[in-house]
Parts: sequence; C-alpha cells; structure tokens
Amino acid sequence: MPTRALFALFLASAVLAITSASGWVDLPGLYWLAKPLTTLLVIGLAAGRGRSQPALRRAVLVGLGLSLLGDVALMFPQGFLAGLVAFLLAHLAYLVAFTRGGVRFMARRAPFAAYALLAALILAGLWPGVPAGLRAPVVAYVLCLAAMAAQAAARWQVLGDGLSRQAALGGLLFMSSDALLAINRFHSPLPASALWVLATYWAAQWLIASALPRR
Repeated sequence: MPTRALFALFLASAVLAITSASGWVDLPGLYWLAKPLTTLLVIGLAAGRGRSQPALRRAVLVGLGLSLLGDVALMFPQGFLAGLVAFLLAHLAYLVAFTRGGVRFMARRAPFAAYALLAALILAGLWPGVPAGLRAPVVAYVLCLAAMAAQAAARWQVLGDGLSRQAALGGLLFMSSDALLAINRFHSPLPASALWVLATYWAAQWLIASALPRR
C-alpha cells in the first residue's frame, strides 16, 4: 500500500480512537477496535521498510509488536502494570534498534545527560503520587524510556541524516506522551488527556517506523 494511503488510514483510525477515548463519540466498541488498529497500521508501515538493514528493521518491529501488546493491556482497568512492562520491553527493543548500523550505545554523551535530567525532574514531580508498589517499575520504565530517547538523539548526532532525525523526534515525543500520561495518572487530571497522550504517542510511533529506510 502506498505510504500516503497508509498514512490516511492511520490518521483516520487515530482520530476515531482519540475521539472515542475522550467521550466525544459514543459508539460501542469503537475504541476497542480503533486503538489497536492504529498501531497495527504503524506496524504495516514498518513492515514495508528497512529490508536493507534487517537488524534495525527487526528490532523496530519487535518494539512495535510489544507496543501493541501494551496498548491492549492499558485498555483494561487492571492492565496498567502489564502495559508498563510491555512498553518497557518495547523501549529496550528500540534502544537495540538505535545501536544498529555502526552507532554504538552512548556514542554521544550530551543527549544522555539532557534526558537523565529530564527523567529526574519528571520522577521528582510524580513521586508523591506514585503508589509504593509501582515505584520500582515506574523508575525502571522511565530509565529505559530516557535511554531510548537519548540513544535516538545520539544516533542523529552521529549520522546526521533525515531518517535518524525522525527517530530522534519520535523518541522525544514518546517521552512527552508518557510524561503526560503519568501526570494525568499520578499527579492531577489533564484536560483532554486522551487527545494529548495518544496524539503524541502515535506521532512518535509513526516517526520511529518512518525512520526505517524505504525499499
């Protein structure tokens, strides 16, 4: 399928998922259909790219598959911890992806210092509201997320091309999305939270998948 057509389907599905999650559209089952479908469309984009770099492609597809599991887990009231673990593993897969192609881990130190500071600020603001039983998983998750985003930025600094820039922006948007989700859950409710959380999340996933080279 041409990328433009796939993007149009992805955008329509994302809009349906966001509007149903926000309560702006009340159609039974729409959210349960549109949310996983949106991520499946991102997987479809990634599946058609990156064959010239199989290790990078494989790691990105693993990350997207784990993200799909996380999406589904978070749709259940008691699925937060399972979703957290799925996305933690997804970030580790992306971290592996961003070390492929001759870019070693922590090839540039400045992005890691910046994201470590950002992660510390986020954790400090959320800490009083995080239940004791979730504190260790939340810390582990934030560390993996920050490392993934930092490695994507380091990769861009090393390679300096458009594809690595897209991955770096995807990492930043992923960090933003999860920070918004955590603030809404552990600190204070955000107006139209589903809009901001899901829009930045799917933008991040689309950018990461788009960072795979075309055929």
